[in-house]
Amino acid sequence: MNLLSIDPAAIDWARAQFALTAIYHWLFVPLTLGLGLIMSIMETKYYCTGEPFWRSTSQFWQRLFGINFAMGIATGIILEFEFGTNWSNYSYLVGDIFGAPLAIEGIVAFFMESTFVAVMFFGWDKVSKGFHLASTWLTTLGATISAWWILVANSWMQHPVGQQFNPDTMRNEMTSFLDVALSPVAVDKFVHTVLSAWVLGAVFVVGVSSWYLLKKRHLEFASKSMRVGAVFGLISSALIMLSGHHSAYTVAQTQPMKLAAMEALYKGGTNQPLTLIAGINPFRQPEYEVSDEPPLKLAVPYVLSFLATNDMNGYVPGIRDILDGYTKPDGTREPSLDEKIKRGQCAIIALQEYRKAKKDGAPEEFLDELTNEIRENIPYFGYGYVKDRSQVVPYIPVCFYAFRIMVGGGCLFVLLFLMMLIQPAISSSQNRKTNSLPRERCKGVILWFAILCIPISYIVSEAGWLVAEFGRQPWTIQDMLPTWVGVSQVGSSAIILTFLLFLILFTTLLAVEISIMLRSINRGPDLLD
Repeated sequence: MNLLSIDPAAIDWARAQFALTAIYHWLFVPLTLGLGLIMSIMETKYYCTGEPFWRSTSQFWQRLFGINFAMGIATGIILEFEFGTNWSNYSYLVGDIFGAPLAIEGIVAFFMESTFVAVMFFGWDKVSKGFHLASTWLTTLGATISAWWILVANSWMQHPVGQQFNPDTMRNEMTSFLDVALSPVAVDKFVHTVLSAWVLGAVFVVGVSSWYLLKKRHLEFASKSMRVGAVFGLISSALIMLSGHHSAYTVAQTQPMKLAAMEALYKGGTNQPLTLIAGINPFRQPEYEVSDEPPLKLAVPYVLSFLATNDMNGYVPGIRDILDGYTKPDGTREPSLDEKIKRGQCAIIALQEYRKAKKDGAPEEFLDELTNEIRENIPYFGYGYVKDRSQVVPYIPVCFYAFRIMVGGGCLFVLLFLMMLIQPAISSSQNRKTNSLPRERCKGVILWFAILCIPISYIVSEAGWLVAEFGRQPWTIQDMLPTWVGVSQVGSSAIILTFLLFLILFTTLLAVEISIMLRSINRGPDLLD
């Protein structure tokens, strides 16, 4: 790959464009996943009870699901195209691996969704109740399977497994599909991401139901929908806490630098505490090379060691430890950055020599020696392009604060769901004439809080992805390919133009969706009240 002709500005703009598309796309995906399961539960209640109320309720939430579903498809297709337009070096190097889960997602899951979603929307009076219920569940399952394969592709970038580099083709080739599809990173990311989407869907249902209660409209619909959303959200929140612990353990084993950036852990060790908050300047990288910890640090003893190692006294490396090299508790030594750079450069040089020798018809023995040298050093291939220690340290303020927004928001939603379940005045569909004015005001404040949690849930959801993606920088593929190597050889002006076009297009789509959703919510469910 010839890197000399790449416009340096193109790297930043390519990253910005991909981030723009991904952020907008993720505004639509979690509601699709979360609302899909809730509407399926509600239609199941209709199937079991035969009550027209549950049919109208499920139809209402399906209508909102459909609006959001359509917008998500538009942004998702563009996102996949950008791998070829802006990241062609990346696509060439790993397309044989990365393309497989994306192809399965498109062929199996997407067609499954698009087939049964039509039956779900237009088949209420054309197919049997059982077949319609199955179509609703299969639509939800298809969306979830789509998420699985997309997350498998993303997880492989975080932790490349089941592959081997072929010096003859200059490509990474898959050696085990099961290793790629069922890697621990993929499983953890899928579980955690889908659970977070379920929480967002629950918050959305609770918030919309709260609006109806404030307006004193469709009270039975609102109170029963709220109860379903709150119970579903509380269960999802409990599960996400368990998955969060396991995800932290997996990150500690596969991406220790990400964990160190999330915790602003400059110098690691045993018995590490979990930082609650610290005085980190959000606008510049902290001086991790000279400080042992950030100022004004408030932490809970031993918790980080437990999360990262399942041992209260476990060893957790900090940023400087990772840069300087450290010995793991099992006695193995993790190389320093300087050693990784040297080994990466050895891999690059050996690869160049191999290609030249192959072209010149060198003896097989010599080619085998070069092949062995390449395979020995290829795990550090990406480090051969690193010039400075600071290049391999993620931007700590974003990782640190985004992680706390994610966790803090999750705790806030648990409080929300509990309030909705323990407050008879909110969960009941009855107008209570005996309520005093202070009680009514308290009820109104709680309902407004539930509505406010809808935009907060999107911020929290996006914060989780900021942790995942900023935390692995500078790597397009962990340890294998830095971002500045994976970009296409295009001028920055072309990317800037499409960035602005996408910004206008996606913002317009978002405004249109919000407008249609608000009109649909204002219209309310049919056949009620």
